[in-house]
Amino acid sequence: MDSPRHGDRHCGQPQHTAADLQVSPLPDRPGVRAAGEVTLTTLTEWERALDQLVRRREGALYVELSAVTFIDVAGASALALAAQRLPADQHIHLDRPPLGLRRMFEMFWPDLLTIEMVA
Repeated sequence: MDSPRHGDRHCGQPQHTAADLQVSPLPDRPGVRAAGEVTLTTLTEWERALDQLVRRREGALYVELSAVTFIDVAGASALALAAQRLPADQHIHLDRPPLGLRRMFEMFWPDLLTIEMVA
């Protein structure tokens, strides 16, 4: 019977790679679609996509999240920080965010006016 060894890299735990997060542009509006997990291992890719998004000068920006299976606090913080960089006339619309992300924003950034959650 195989069992994970203490010195083994995997130790029975799933390994995450940057391939666990895919970010692509939306074809019909200014924004991105994310799929997969936003974790410490995918945070750099997530931050890069958000940075490119907030550099756009359209009034409404969209982040479609229906295919995001998990987002950690670092990923939520990156999103909040990106939204805080927007001028007052710009907003990020989060389309179908995971329930955990909604809860984090309710707890940590309840007054962030540049983020709008859309069912």
